[in-house]
Amino acid sequence: MATAMQNMMIYVTDSQKRQLRKQAETRGTSVAKEVRSAIDTHLSGVNSSELALLDAATRQAERDIEEMVERLDRTNKKLDAVLAERGGQPEARVRRHKGTA
Repeated sequence: MATAMQNMMIYVTDSQKRQLRKQAETRGTSVAKEVRSAIDTHLSGVNSSELALLDAATRQAERDIEEMVERLDRTNKKLDAVLAERGGQPEARVRRHKGTA
């Protein structure tokens, strides 16, 4: 169910406006959505340093997961080769590659 939006006028500096536009363009969103997101973050009680830490941790987790997937793919290839050498049939495996979930 969509939440009804209320119109509100706010004043921002030229710098804030440029940064909001740039961020919205980078994220593929609108300036209004970026403002709403900033308000939600502020109201949740999360400060900017905590948000930066969370962002860094999320990026590190993404890198770690990708590395694990790559290791598993290499392990699966080795297992397939060993099974093929022994005359066995490797089971069908689903391989996840970079960018897939």
